[in-house]
Amino acid sequence: MSNLDRQPALSVCGGRGFVVAEPVRELLSPRTVRLGESTEVRRLLPNLGRRMVGAWAFVDHYGPDDIADEPGMQVAPHPHMGLQTVSWLHEGEVLHRDSLGSLQTVRPRELGLMTSGRAISHSEETPKSHSRYLHGAQLWVALPDAHRNVEPHFQHHGDLPHVTAPGFDATVILGELDGAESPGSAYTPIVGADVTLTDGAEPRLPLNPDFEYAVLSMSGEAHVDEVPLLPGSMLYLGCGRTELPLRAASDASLMLLGGEPFEEEIVMWWNFVGRSNDEIQQARSDWMTGTRFGEVKGYDGPPIPAPQLPGVPLKPRGRAR
Repeated sequence: MSNLDRQPALSVCGGRGFVVAEPVRELLSPRTVRLGESTEVRRLLPNLGRRMVGAWAFVDHYGPDDIADEPGMQVAPHPHMGLQTVSWLHEGEVLHRDSLGSLQTVRPRELGLMTSGRAISHSEETPKSHSRYLHGAQLWVALPDAHRNVEPHFQHHGDLPHVTAPGFDATVILGELDGAESPGSAYTPIVGADVTLTDGAEPRLPLNPDFEYAVLSMSGEAHVDEVPLLPGSMLYLGCGRTELPLRAASDASLMLLGGEPFEEEIVMWWNFVGRSNDEIQQARSDWMTGTRFGEVKGYDGPPIPAPQLPGVPLKPRGRAR
Protein backbone atom coordinates (compact mmCIF):
# COMPACT_ATOMS: atom_id res chain seq x y z
CA MET A 1 0.00 0.00 0.00
CA SER A 2 1.19 3.45 -0.82
CA ASN A 3 1.55 6.60 1.16
CA LEU A 4 -0.50 8.81 -1.18
CA ASP A 5 0.14 12.04 0.69
CA ARG A 6 1.07 14.62 -1.96
CA GLN A 7 3.09 16.64 0.56
CA PRO A 8 4.78 13.94 2.67
CA ALA A 9 7.11 15.05 5.41
CA LEU A 10 10.69 13.82 5.53
CA SER A 11 10.85 11.95 8.85
CA VAL A 12 13.78 10.73 10.89
CA CYS A 13 12.71 7.60 12.77
CA GLY A 14 14.30 4.86 14.83
CA GLY A 15 17.14 5.09 17.31
CA ARG A 16 16.86 4.05 20.93
CA GLY A 17 16.50 7.65 22.04
CA PHE A 18 12.84 7.47 21.02
CA VAL A 19 12.12 4.24 22.94
CA VAL A 20 10.34 4.21 26.28
CA ALA A 21 12.30 1.68 28.35
CA GLU A 22 9.51 0.96 30.84
CA PRO A 23 5.83 -0.01 30.66
CA VAL A 24 3.59 2.90 29.65
CA ARG A 25 0.03 3.44 28.38
CA GLU A 26 0.28 5.97 25.56
CA LEU A 27 -2.89 6.30 23.46
CA LEU A 28 -2.15 7.25 19.84
CA SER A 29 -4.80 9.15 17.89
CA PRO A 30 -5.01 8.46 14.15
CA ARG A 31 -5.16 10.98 11.36
CA THR A 32 -7.41 10.42 8.36
CA VAL A 33 -5.81 10.00 4.93
CA ARG A 34 -7.45 9.45 1.54
CA LEU A 35 -6.14 6.39 -0.29
CA GLY A 36 -7.17 6.58 -3.93
CA GLU A 37 -10.69 7.59 -4.92
CA SER A 38 -12.81 5.54 -2.56
CA THR A 39 -10.78 4.36 0.44
CA GLU A 40 -10.16 6.34 3.61
CA VAL A 41 -7.61 5.13 6.14
CA ARG A 42 -6.71 5.94 9.71
CA ARG A 43 -2.94 6.40 10.00
CA LEU A 44 -1.46 5.41 13.38
CA LEU A 45 2.24 5.33 12.47
CA PRO A 46 4.20 7.45 11.94
CA ASN A 47 2.48 9.54 14.58
CA LEU A 48 3.32 12.96 15.96
CA GLY A 49 4.26 11.39 19.29
CA ARG A 50 5.50 7.98 18.15
CA ARG A 51 7.47 7.18 14.97
CA MET A 52 8.14 3.43 15.28
CA VAL A 53 7.37 0.37 17.39
CA GLY A 54 10.30 -2.00 17.03
CA ALA A 55 10.84 -2.22 13.27
CA TRP A 56 7.17 -1.39 12.58
CA ALA A 57 7.34 2.01 10.86
CA PHE A 58 3.92 2.52 9.25
CA VAL A 59 0.41 1.43 10.26
CA ASP A 60 -2.86 2.16 8.43
CA HIS A 61 -6.26 0.84 9.51
CA TYR A 62 -9.17 0.97 7.05
CA GLY A 63 -12.84 -0.05 7.07
CA PRO A 64 -15.05 -1.77 7.53
CA ASP A 65 -16.29 -0.07 4.34
CA ASP A 66 -19.40 -1.12 2.39
CA ILE A 67 -18.06 -1.36 -1.17
CA ALA A 68 -20.89 -3.43 -2.68
CA ASP A 69 -21.41 -0.79 -5.38
CA GLU A 70 -17.95 0.79 -5.18
CA PRO A 71 -14.58 -0.04 -6.77
CA GLY A 72 -12.98 -0.37 -3.34
CA MET A 73 -9.21 -0.07 -3.05
CA GLN A 74 -7.52 1.16 -6.22
CA VAL A 75 -3.85 1.98 -5.67
CA ALA A 76 -1.90 2.36 -8.92
CA PRO A 77 1.72 1.18 -9.33
CA HIS A 78 4.12 2.90 -6.94
CA PRO A 79 7.65 2.19 -5.64
CA HIS A 80 9.13 0.97 -2.37
CA MET A 81 12.65 0.51 -1.04
CA GLY A 82 14.22 -0.40 2.31
CA LEU A 83 11.09 -1.94 3.84
CA GLN A 84 8.59 -4.78 3.91
CA THR A 85 4.86 -4.31 3.38
CA VAL A 86 2.45 -6.46 5.38
CA SER A 87 -1.10 -6.77 4.01
CA TRP A 88 -3.67 -8.03 6.53
CA LEU A 89 -7.41 -8.35 5.93
CA HIS A 90 -10.40 -9.07 8.13
CA GLU A 91 -12.89 -8.70 5.27
CA GLY A 92 -12.63 -8.41 1.51
CA GLU A 93 -9.92 -9.17 -1.01
CA VAL A 94 -6.91 -7.30 -2.40
CA LEU A 95 -5.20 -8.18 -5.68
CA HIS A 96 -1.44 -7.66 -5.50
CA ARG A 97 0.69 -7.15 -8.63
CA ASP A 98 4.38 -6.28 -8.62
CA SER A 99 7.34 -5.64 -10.89
CA LEU A 100 8.62 -9.18 -10.27
CA GLY A 101 5.54 -10.55 -12.03
CA SER A 102 3.74 -11.63 -8.84
CA LEU A 103 -0.05 -11.81 -9.12
CA GLN A 104 -1.83 -12.81 -5.92
CA THR A 105 -5.25 -12.26 -4.36
CA VAL A 106 -4.88 -11.82 -0.59
CA ARG A 107 -7.91 -12.83 1.50
CA PRO A 108 -8.84 -12.48 5.19
CA ARG A 109 -6.29 -13.84 7.66
CA GLU A 110 -3.77 -14.53 4.89
CA LEU A 111 -0.34 -12.91 4.91
CA GLY A 112 0.75 -10.88 1.91
CA LEU A 113 4.38 -9.97 2.61
CA MET A 114 6.41 -7.97 0.11
CA THR A 115 10.10 -7.37 0.81
CA SER A 116 11.14 -4.39 -1.27
CA GLY A 117 14.85 -4.65 -0.54
CA ARG A 118 16.77 -2.38 -2.91
CA ALA A 119 13.74 -1.60 -5.14
CA ILE A 120 10.32 -2.86 -6.20
CA SER A 121 7.03 -1.44 -7.43
CA HIS A 122 3.52 -2.81 -6.99
CA SER A 123 -0.18 -2.06 -7.22
CA GLU A 124 -3.08 -3.06 -5.00
CA GLU A 125 -6.70 -3.20 -6.05
CA THR A 126 -10.01 -4.65 -5.03
CA PRO A 127 -10.94 -7.26 -7.66
CA LYS A 128 -13.91 -6.43 -9.92
CA SER A 129 -15.86 -9.28 -8.33
CA HIS A 130 -15.51 -8.71 -4.60
CA SER A 131 -17.08 -9.07 -1.18
CA ARG A 132 -19.39 -6.40 0.17
CA TYR A 133 -17.06 -5.19 2.92
CA LEU A 134 -13.40 -4.19 2.99
CA HIS A 135 -11.63 -4.08 6.34
CA GLY A 136 -7.97 -4.47 7.16
CA ALA A 137 -4.59 -3.01 8.01
CA GLN A 138 -1.50 -2.21 6.02
CA LEU A 139 1.86 -2.07 7.77
CA TRP A 140 5.49 -1.48 6.92
CA VAL A 141 8.55 -3.00 8.56
CA ALA A 142 11.87 -1.14 8.22
CA LEU A 143 14.75 -3.30 7.04
CA PRO A 144 18.02 -3.07 8.99
CA ASP A 145 21.10 -1.84 7.15
CA ALA A 146 22.51 -5.34 6.67
CA HIS A 147 19.43 -6.45 4.73
CA ARG A 148 17.93 -3.33 3.19
CA ASN A 149 19.41 -4.06 -0.24
CA VAL A 150 18.32 -7.70 -0.44
CA GLU A 151 16.74 -8.92 -3.65
CA PRO A 152 13.05 -8.01 -3.66
CA HIS A 153 10.55 -10.83 -3.22
CA PHE A 154 6.89 -11.48 -2.44
CA GLN A 155 5.47 -14.14 -0.12
CA HIS A 156 1.91 -15.32 0.38
CA HIS A 157 1.02 -17.53 3.33
CA GLY A 158 -2.53 -18.75 3.74
CA ASP A 159 -1.83 -21.11 6.64
CA LEU A 160 -0.37 -19.35 9.68
CA PRO A 161 0.30 -20.69 13.20
CA HIS A 162 -2.06 -19.98 16.12
CA VAL A 163 -1.79 -19.54 19.87
CA THR A 164 -5.05 -20.42 21.63
CA ALA A 165 -6.64 -20.33 25.08
CA PRO A 166 -10.25 -20.17 26.32
CA GLY A 167 -11.89 -17.16 24.62
CA PHE A 168 -8.62 -16.26 22.89
CA ASP A 169 -7.01 -16.98 19.53
CA ALA A 170 -3.89 -15.31 18.12
CA THR A 171 -2.73 -15.74 14.52
CA VAL A 172 1.02 -15.16 14.29
CA ILE A 173 1.49 -12.90 11.27
CA LEU A 174 5.21 -12.19 11.58
CA GLY A 175 7.91 -13.24 14.01
CA GLU A 176 7.24 -15.41 17.07
CA LEU A 177 4.67 -15.45 19.86
CA ASP A 178 4.58 -17.96 22.74
CA GLY A 179 6.57 -20.53 20.74
CA ALA A 180 4.55 -20.20 17.51
CA GLU A 181 6.53 -18.78 14.59
CA SER A 182 5.28 -17.27 11.33
CA PRO A 183 6.73 -18.60 8.05
CA GLY A 184 7.07 -15.01 6.79
CA SER A 185 10.63 -13.71 6.38
CA ALA A 186 11.71 -11.44 9.24
CA TYR A 187 14.98 -9.51 9.38
CA THR A 188 14.79 -8.20 12.97
CA PRO A 189 13.46 -9.67 16.24
CA ILE A 190 9.77 -8.85 15.77
CA VAL A 191 6.20 -9.96 16.36
CA GLY A 192 2.90 -9.21 14.69
CA ALA A 193 -0.23 -11.10 15.73
CA ASP A 194 -3.95 -10.88 15.09
CA VAL A 195 -5.77 -11.45 18.39
CA THR A 196 -9.43 -12.50 18.56
CA LEU A 197 -11.30 -12.32 21.88
CA THR A 198 -14.77 -13.52 22.78
CA ASP A 199 -16.96 -11.34 24.98
CA GLY A 200 -15.84 -11.61 28.62
CA ALA A 201 -12.48 -13.27 27.91
CA GLU A 202 -9.61 -12.16 30.19
CA PRO A 203 -6.37 -13.72 28.90
CA ARG A 204 -2.87 -12.64 29.84
CA LEU A 205 -0.66 -12.54 26.76
CA PRO A 206 3.01 -13.52 27.27
CA LEU A 207 5.47 -10.85 26.12
CA ASN A 208 9.22 -10.41 25.74
CA PRO A 209 10.47 -7.74 28.18
CA ASP A 210 13.19 -6.70 25.71
CA PHE A 211 10.58 -5.75 23.08
CA GLU A 212 8.54 -2.57 22.83
CA TYR A 213 4.86 -3.12 21.99
CA ALA A 214 1.70 -1.48 20.76
CA VAL A 215 -1.84 -2.77 20.27
CA LEU A 216 -4.13 -1.67 17.43
CA SER A 217 -7.88 -2.16 17.88
CA MET A 218 -9.50 -3.61 14.75
CA SER A 219 -13.08 -4.22 15.95
CA GLY A 220 -15.21 -4.48 19.09
CA GLU A 221 -14.20 -3.16 22.49
CA ALA A 222 -11.39 -4.51 24.61
CA HIS A 223 -9.43 -3.27 27.60
CA VAL A 224 -5.66 -3.48 27.15
CA ASP A 225 -3.85 -3.25 30.48
CA GLU A 226 -7.12 -1.72 31.81
CA VAL A 227 -7.21 0.95 29.06
CA PRO A 228 -10.40 0.78 26.92
CA LEU A 229 -9.48 0.62 23.25
CA LEU A 230 -11.97 1.32 20.46
CA PRO A 231 -11.57 0.41 16.76
CA GLY A 232 -9.06 2.52 14.87
CA SER A 233 -7.02 3.51 17.93
CA MET A 234 -3.65 2.22 19.09
CA LEU A 235 -2.06 1.96 22.52
CA TYR A 236 1.72 2.18 22.85
CA LEU A 237 2.97 0.05 25.74
CA GLY A 238 6.72 0.68 25.94
CA CYS A 239 9.18 -2.03 27.07
CA GLY A 240 9.76 -4.15 30.16
CA ARG A 241 6.57 -6.25 30.12
CA THR A 242 6.45 -10.00 30.60
CA GLU A 243 2.71 -10.25 30.04
CA LEU A 244 -0.23 -8.15 28.88
CA PRO A 245 -3.66 -8.39 30.53
CA LEU A 246 -6.57 -8.20 28.10
CA ARG A 247 -10.30 -8.03 28.81
CA ALA A 248 -13.00 -8.18 26.16
CA ALA A 249 -16.06 -5.98 26.69
CA SER A 250 -17.52 -7.53 23.51
CA ASP A 251 -16.28 -9.86 20.83
CA ALA A 252 -13.16 -8.01 19.70
CA SER A 253 -10.13 -8.16 17.43
CA LEU A 254 -6.74 -6.58 18.10
CA MET A 255 -3.35 -6.51 16.42
CA LEU A 256 -0.30 -6.92 18.65
CA LEU A 257 2.79 -5.25 17.20
CA GLY A 258 6.19 -5.45 18.83
CA GLY A 259 9.86 -5.97 18.44
CA GLU A 260 13.34 -5.20 19.63
CA PRO A 261 13.80 -1.41 19.49
CA PHE A 262 15.19 -0.41 16.11
CA GLU A 263 18.66 0.98 16.83
CA GLU A 264 19.40 2.59 13.48
CA GLU A 265 18.06 5.99 12.55
CA ILE A 266 16.21 5.91 9.25
CA VAL A 267 14.95 8.57 6.88
CA MET A 268 11.43 7.91 5.67
CA TRP A 269 9.73 9.87 2.89
CA TRP A 270 6.74 8.93 0.75
CA ASN A 271 7.21 5.17 0.06
CA PHE A 272 10.94 5.01 0.70
CA VAL A 273 13.04 4.11 3.72
CA GLY A 274 16.69 5.15 3.49
CA ARG A 275 19.53 6.47 5.59
CA SER A 276 20.08 9.92 4.08
CA ASN A 277 18.34 12.67 2.17
CA ASP A 278 20.57 11.91 -0.83
CA GLU A 279 19.33 8.31 -0.93
CA ILE A 280 15.74 9.48 -0.85
CA GLN A 281 16.34 12.02 -3.60
CA GLN A 282 18.05 9.39 -5.78
CA ALA A 283 15.16 6.96 -5.25
CA ARG A 284 12.65 9.60 -6.26
CA SER A 285 14.67 10.40 -9.38
CA ASP A 286 14.96 6.71 -10.29
CA TRP A 287 11.19 6.28 -10.02
CA MET A 288 10.41 9.36 -12.08
CA THR A 289 12.87 8.39 -14.84
CA GLY A 290 11.63 4.81 -15.04
CA THR A 291 14.77 3.07 -13.80
CA ARG A 292 15.50 0.60 -10.99
CA PHE A 293 11.94 -0.08 -9.73
CA GLY A 294 10.72 -2.06 -12.73
CA GLU A 295 7.26 -2.18 -14.30
CA VAL A 296 3.98 -3.50 -12.93
CA LYS A 297 2.36 -5.25 -15.87
CA GLY A 298 -1.38 -5.78 -16.16
CA TYR A 299 -2.61 -2.82 -14.12
CA ASP A 300 -5.11 -0.68 -16.03
CA GLY A 301 -3.76 2.80 -15.49
CA PRO A 302 -0.60 4.88 -15.16
CA PRO A 303 1.78 4.68 -12.19
CA ILE A 304 1.68 7.23 -9.38
CA PRO A 305 4.12 10.12 -9.83
CA ALA A 306 6.30 10.96 -6.85
CA PRO A 307 5.52 14.14 -4.91
CA GLN A 308 7.97 16.99 -5.15
CA LEU A 309 10.99 17.18 -2.92
CA PRO A 310 12.34 20.66 -2.14
CA GLY A 311 14.54 21.74 -5.03
CA VAL A 312 13.45 18.84 -7.26
CA PRO A 313 11.05 19.81 -10.09
CA LEU A 314 8.06 17.52 -10.45
CA LYS A 315 7.85 16.03 -13.94
CA PRO A 316 5.32 13.56 -15.37
CA ARG A 317 6.52 10.00 -15.07
CA GLY A 318 6.04 7.46 -17.84
CA ARG A 319 5.78 3.73 -17.34
CA ALA A 320 8.95 2.12 -16.02
CA ARG A 321 10.95 -0.02 -18.42
